[in-house]
Amino acid sequence: MKSIFLTATALFLGLCLGTEPSLAQETENGALRVFLDCRFCDNDHFRREVPFVNYVRDRQDAQVHVLATFQETGAGTEFAFTFIGLEDFAGREDTLRYNASNTDTNAEMRDGLVRIFLMGLIPYIAGTPVANRLQISYDAPAGVEQTAAQPEDDPWNFWVFRVSAGGNARGESRQRSNSFNGRLSANRVTEDWKIELRARGRVSRDEFEVSDTVTIVNNSHNYSFEGGIVRSLGIEHWAAGVGAEATASTFVNQDFVTRVAGILEYSVFPYSESTRRRLTILYRVGVARFNYEEITIFGVTEETRMEHALEVSYRVRQPWGDINANLEGETFLSDFSQHRLELGGGFNIRIIRGLRFNSFGSIARIKDQIFLPGAGIPEEEILLRRRQLGTDFRFFVNFGFSYTFGSIFNNVVNPRID
Repeated sequence: MKSIFLTATALFLGLCLGTEPSLAQETENGALRVFLDCRFCDNDHFRREVPFVNYVRDRQDAQVHVLATFQETGAGTEFAFTFIGLEDFAGREDTLRYNASNTDTNAEMRDGLVRIFLMGLIPYIAGTPVANRLQISYDAPAGVEQTAAQPEDDPWNFWVFRVSAGGNARGESRQRSNSFNGRLSANRVTEDWKIELRARGRVSRDEFEVSDTVTIVNNSHNYSFEGGIVRSLGIEHWAAGVGAEATASTFVNQDFVTRVAGILEYSVFPYSESTRRRLTILYRVGVARFNYEEITIFGVTEETRMEHALEVSYRVRQPWGDINANLEGETFLSDFSQHRLELGGGFNIRIIRGLRFNSFGSIARIKDQIFLPGAGIPEEEILLRRRQLGTDFRFFVNFGFSYTFGSIFNNVVNPRID
């Protein structure tokens, strides 16, 4: 038994410490060390397509830190790759952007990201031994020279539409459930205007056979329509708009609710910096019309209220990590005691080499549940979480940390038995 244990220990140590040449020996001396900081990238594909740099696990081992961010556009997504020079390249920073269309496949989007990544690395690779074997090619467009699209060139006038529908069903011998849902959206985004329209709905049915003679059936639905028009007031800092919504939900005792509000937003940082940092102050004021399924705790089935809200949002993503926070207060103008105050956010920060700490959550003071039914909520609907219960507060928190150590290199792709 002792000899078997010693043999297994020797085999394990041999696999971990010594049977293959190190990765540093396999890669070319002087290859650029890159830390790819991209949460949405296919890292294996990047390593396969750009194999002539050394990928490292921590920015402290890198010569170039590539920080990738993204934001939604009217017809797709804009990706920004910021190349931050370290060591000999300290002080240099470049940003390249890639716009992906909603109609692009995942493969097309992935190849576009790799192309931008490679283009951004070229100035840094130019001073390494790899540069002597690097070739740059250009695919000229066939026919006429291409220019940026103008509204008159687009038969859709920059409108983008999405439609989706689906459902699910599951069951056992004594319980069954099914649901169906659908979504429709229409967006138009230009430099000066943004128009967004969204409609969605969901219906569901649950059946539980409690005994041979008792079956609990629960039907629920949730419908909503949201629309907004936003106008830039000086592209870099101010925006104003009008928003409207119509909703119906059994969960919050709402037969039909409509809202219309005016919105004004100020961005402390220019909007052009929004992928890296953003601090905005938004004020909203409007009118809401409520129609309830059941008489509320205030003895009404319908009412009209004026309401307003103030929201401060902060988001930053830097080489050391990212932070986001949001503070919102909302109240009815007729009664400031009926209000809601909510603070939420999170962070993901590098503490030291290899050590990261992350946390996210929210806490809310809730005093605006004017929709609660006066007759109370049936016990089975409480257990099924089909109705909103009265509460004074709500909170949620999550936290964790991770520590990575070992080889600084991260080059090899091996998909076998994944």
